[in-house]
Amino acid sequence: MKKILLTTTSYQDTPGEHHDLLESQGFEIVRERGPLDEERMLELAGDFDAFLCGDDAITARVIEKSLPRLQLISKYGIGLDKVDVEFATAKGIPVTFCPGVNHTTVAEHTFALLLAHCRNLCEEVNHTRKGEWTRLTGNEIMGKTLSIIGFGRIGKEVAVRAKAFGMEVKAYDPYWDEAFAESLGVSRATSLEDALGDADVLSLHLNLSESTRNLINGESLKRVKDGAILLNCARGELVDTQAMVEALASGKLKGYGSDVLDQEPPPPDHPLLSAPGALITPHIGSRTYESVVRQATMATRNLINVLNGEPALAQANELPGE
Repeated sequence: MKKILLTTTSYQDTPGEHHDLLESQGFEIVRERGPLDEERMLELAGDFDAFLCGDDAITARVIEKSLPRLQLISKYGIGLDKVDVEFATAKGIPVTFCPGVNHTTVAEHTFALLLAHCRNLCEEVNHTRKGEWTRLTGNEIMGKTLSIIGFGRIGKEVAVRAKAFGMEVKAYDPYWDEAFAESLGVSRATSLEDALGDADVLSLHLNLSESTRNLINGESLKRVKDGAILLNCARGELVDTQAMVEALASGKLKGYGSDVLDQEPPPPDHPLLSAPGALITPHIGSRTYESVVRQATMATRNLINVLNGEPALAQANELPGE
C-alpha cells in the first residue's frame, strides 16, 4: 500500500470531489497541518511514497532522507520556491504542480486588497462595529495607472479587471504576449524602472527566485511615485520587509496590500502587522471553494497518474531519460 503525506490545509479543510478521488485509491494517508518547516519534514521523511504538499520545506536534506522510498512530490499550487526542484531532479524524483487553476481567484483577491485600501473599508467597518459613524474620504481607481510586474496568467487576469474598472494599465515581463496586450490595450514597460516610475498602483505577480528576492527594496522604492499603493499576491520575499516598513512610515507609500509575508505564519511582532497603511491577509488569495477544488483535484490526479506509471497533468521537472 502506498503511503502519502498530505499537508496542505486548504485541501483538507475544503469539501469537494478531491477527497473521494484520493480515498478511492486505497492509499494510506497521513495528514499534517502545514506548512511544515524543515525540522518537522525531516522527522517525517523516509516513511512515505509521495508528498502531497503545499508550501512545506522540501529541501535537499528532506529529499535525501526520504530516499529510496519517495517516488513523487505533488505540489498543490504553482509556487515551487519551497521545493528543491534541482535536487529532486538529480535524484530522479518527479515534481508535479498545478498551473492554470488559481489565476482568477488570485486576481480577484488583488482587487479586494486594492479596493479595501482605496475606500478605507477595514477602518470604516471597525468604526461602525464600535458604534461610530466616522466617514472617511477615499479614492476612485478609475483613471489611475496600474503597473503589473509579472504578466503571466495572474497578471493578465488582473489587467482584465483593471480595464473593466477604467484604469490605465501597463505591465513588465521579459516574456511579452504582444497579442494579448494589444487586444486589451496594455502598454509595455521596457524595464523594471519604467514599470515603477509613474504608477499609482503597483501589483506584483512574479515567481520567487534569487533574481527576484527583495526586488522591491530601498533603492527600487525611491523610483516609485510618492503616495502609491503596492499590492503583493505573489511571494512575501519579493519585498524587503524593513524597506517596506520605512516606506509606509515615511508616507512614501500610501499603502501595502499583501496576501503574503516573508515568514508564514508570522511571529506576533512581525513589523508589517502593525505598520501604518499595511493591509495583510493570511495567504488566502487562492483559497476559494472553486479554486481549492480545482487545485486539489489536479494535484490528486498528478499523484495518481505518476504512482500508476502514467504522465502527470503538469510536471515541473524533466528527468534524465524522459
